[in-house]
Amino acid sequence: MGALMTSNSDDQVQWNLRALMSVAGMYQTTDLREPLREQGVNLSREQVFRLVTKTPDRLNMTVLAALCRIFACSPNELIEVRAAAPAAKRRANGTAPATGVIAELRPIRARIHRPTDQKR
Repeated sequence: MGALMTSNSDDQVQWNLRALMSVAGMYQTTDLREPLREQGVNLSREQVFRLVTKTPDRLNMTVLAALCRIFACSPNELIEVRAAAPAAKRRANGTAPATGVIAELRPIRARIHRPTDQKR
């Protein structure tokens, strides 16, 4: 079953499978293979390892339903979605407004000194 694609970096999704396994007394990724098989989901040892250790980019609905039945949880307990950071407002010229220390700086007025007319 080609149900999984995983990613190491996903800041907006919290994958709680490892925590749910711990609560159920499953401390090795191989502990999940048999319960999945009983639910009709046949994944290889490597696929189960990736499913447990990394946040999936995509997840088959059959696998999601099986995990929810195994741990008697809802999808919301398995997957927590965090709100994305709001996009920075842009100025009319397309640049983002300065923030932090740079925003506090003000330009210094330039002083122009004209050379004096010295008659020789």
